[in-house]
Amino acid sequence: MLHLALRVEQDIFLVRQRGREVAVAVGLEHQDQVRIATALSEVARDLLAACDGADVTFAVVTYPDGRFGLQIDLAPVGPLPAGTYQPQSGAVARLVDALGVTTLDGVTVVRMSRRAPSNAAQPNAQRLTELRAELERAVPGDALDELATQNQQLIAALDEVRSQRDELAVLNEELQETNQGVMALYNQLTEELEETNRGVVALYAELDEKSAQLRAASESKSRFLANVSHELRAPVTAIIGLGRLLADEGSDPLTAEQTRQVEWIRSSAADLLTLVNELLDLAKAESGRIEPAWAEVDLRAVFGQLRGTLRALATPSEVALVVEEPPHPAVIRSDEVLLAQVLRNLLHNALKFTERGEVRMRAKRREDRWELSVTDTGMGIAPELHERIFEEFYQVPGRTRVGGTGLGLPYARRLVTLLGGTLELCSEPGRGSRFTVVLPTGGA
Repeated sequence: MLHLALRVEQDIFLVRQRGREVAVAVGLEHQDQVRIATALSEVARDLLAACDGADVTFAVVTYPDGRFGLQIDLAPVGPLPAGTYQPQSGAVARLVDALGVTTLDGVTVVRMSRRAPSNAAQPNAQRLTELRAELERAVPGDALDELATQNQQLIAALDEVRSQRDELAVLNEELQETNQGVMALYNQLTEELEETNRGVVALYAELDEKSAQLRAASESKSRFLANVSHELRAPVTAIIGLGRLLADEGSDPLTAEQTRQVEWIRSSAADLLTLVNELLDLAKAESGRIEPAWAEVDLRAVFGQLRGTLRALATPSEVALVVEEPPHPAVIRSDEVLLAQVLRNLLHNALKFTERGEVRMRAKRREDRWELSVTDTGMGIAPELHERIFEEFYQVPGRTRVGGTGLGLPYARRLVTLLGGTLELCSEPGRGSRFTVVLPTGGA
């Protein structure tokens, strides 16, 4: 895609800038663009110190698994003594997928590569020609512009990591002070750039380590919930079955007190089984083991099914269930089972927490998305609790008159996210609540 000559120290800024521009053109994510630019400037600086410079080549390559990425070769101009340069042993290697020294046609080459995201579209030959022409037409900026760009990238990286490490606040202050003195310290440009690059390398290495720890903790929690829920299912089901046998007419007759106690046992076991099933569903959603079965879904059929099944739900006579017919055409690309599960969960919640009035479900088409809402005339939810009700096991104070585990809404939000949409809440105390599922018409 592009060829550059690295001969003097000033060329390091040009190589870094061009490396970032090529990464943008290929479709690498912002973090990978910064990593490529940082690794490239570090390797270029090392090669200038070890020999007379290098010829830099940028290319798009395809891997055996069908994905593609950016490959950069730096061929030293002068002799590179064997064993004197081993970039793969340093911290720079953490910034790219592969970094090492190889030999091509008798020429020693330092090669680095970075894969494109899995959802990125691989450019065809025509697109590569267009990108090559765009890069050739682009006018490279000077060293000061490149330093300003790099400083902006560093500020963004520090802001992203600040939430995970409070200690990085000191580093952020130092960076701001460095930015304020950039113009006055222009003569010390090279020294400042080297120091900043070392900080970025260490920063990204630490960020990757913390991210791995967070993923491991989340996976451990999901495995624990899944294993405990699975092991509890069998004994709880057995308790329900034994309670049913004790109360069966064919068994020995029970006293009135014994019958009442058996019913308590069966009711408690049923509540526990509901909690176990919800824990297992939540663990599956968190671990990513739920794969939507994408298909064309008729919302009229889904609404009709929910209207029929929920009619039999025991509700106060003062509460009316109204399921409006969706406007035609009512077709969406989604998973019918998961979508029905979300809507059923919202309707159950609304019916449980509404003493009088109505619970209404309707669908509305807005351009490229569907809005499926469940509205009730219940007690409502205070604004400061709107996000807390989506936390696991949390229940709104004052709603203890009905059963519940506090897992239904978190699970519903995870399913909606899995379907490529959002679950929104609009509610005020004394004015009821409206939960709205917003989904794209074409699926995620």
